[in-house]
Amino acid sequence: MRVAILGAGLAGITSAWECLRDGHEVTVIDRGSTPASFTSKANAGLIAPGHAFAWASPAVPKIMMRSLWRNDQAIRYRPSMNPRQWQWLVQFLGQCTAEKARTNTLRKTRLCQYSQSRLQTVAQETGFEYHRNTGGLIYFYRSEKSFKAAAVKSQILSEAGVKIESLDRDAVVARDPGLADAKDKIAGALFVPSDESGDARVFTEALTDRCRDKGAKIRMQTEVQGFATEGTEITHIQTSAGSIKADAIVLALGVFSPQLSRKLNLRLPIYPVKGYSLTLPAEAHHILPRLGGVDEDNLLAYCPMGDRLRLTATAEIGTYSTAHRPADFRVMLAKAKALMPNAADFERPEYWAGLRPMTPTGLPIIGSTQWSNLWLNTGHGHMGWTMSCGSARLLADLMAGAQTEIPLDGMNPKQMGVM
Repeated sequence: MRVAILGAGLAGITSAWECLRDGHEVTVIDRGSTPASFTSKANAGLIAPGHAFAWASPAVPKIMMRSLWRNDQAIRYRPSMNPRQWQWLVQFLGQCTAEKARTNTLRKTRLCQYSQSRLQTVAQETGFEYHRNTGGLIYFYRSEKSFKAAAVKSQILSEAGVKIESLDRDAVVARDPGLADAKDKIAGALFVPSDESGDARVFTEALTDRCRDKGAKIRMQTEVQGFATEGTEITHIQTSAGSIKADAIVLALGVFSPQLSRKLNLRLPIYPVKGYSLTLPAEAHHILPRLGGVDEDNLLAYCPMGDRLRLTATAEIGTYSTAHRPADFRVMLAKAKALMPNAADFERPEYWAGLRPMTPTGLPIIGSTQWSNLWLNTGHGHMGWTMSCGSARLLADLMAGAQTEIPLDGMNPKQMGVM
């Protein structure tokens, strides 16, 4: 079967890999100059089933309200005149109940665990290097109150089979001497030994090369402009490089999926949530942390990647703009430097901002549509790196008419309100 995959980020390239494994002819189409040049470019790097909590929770509405006059909130709301923001926000707030947060967290955790196992399979199959670190992740807290609350909150992940260890500050530093300078600021931590990390961009670029080796056509700098249809079938994809015909089409364009799907009268509940990323160089005299993790009281994620340190923070519900200024990173840079002053060169930061394709539940949309040959694998939100390989395998199984290895509860397009 000829499969055209729209999007060359993590979701698109992992989908291409799984379709190739199943014997399909694959063409990947993306307007970017290189794979993983948008949302997948500089994310946190954490592969974290141990952090699969649903964002939509009872506490979030108050956090969003405070963000209107305070700039130190982990989730920031920036009102827009775009009616799609309001539509999405109503759906998101509708998920902010204790019952729905629990359901969405359990579903996310199941997908994340499955996806991590698929990532491990891909890593074994390919053998390429992407700064993979399988030593676990540390989620630390600055106050006894937040540490105790986290221990209670994490019970839902333990119920789902995630092994979680509780560490005092001495055990944190013993586990990762790179956090020695932060010892007095740490009340305790939750350590998930099965979590891991790696560079998503390097992974995606390397997997793209493997896809090419298996015969995939990777058509970069090619913009999808529309579709030709007949009945319920998409007969051709209209691109800036001409018309392309495929037996099956996979929409994996992240935050841009809704813009393209509207050309087919499909409305997807996906809206961009902006995140900020810093990458710092590290030299021989620097003391990088051994493991990745999160400063939970500031929701500041950090991850060593070879001779670099990646820092990410903030979830900003605003517009489609990725514009940023050095001032936007001042708070996160200062907090990171106070925690680990010798970890990297804080005077040479590389700034970046990306857009997470968020659904109201935090789960991706995977499956078929009212168009007989259009499939969706999109909307992975803040956990695209963690969810990508599993989502791609689920999609490939659905396309083959095979039984999926885990239930698709909450991810089916109809359940997600795709119309």
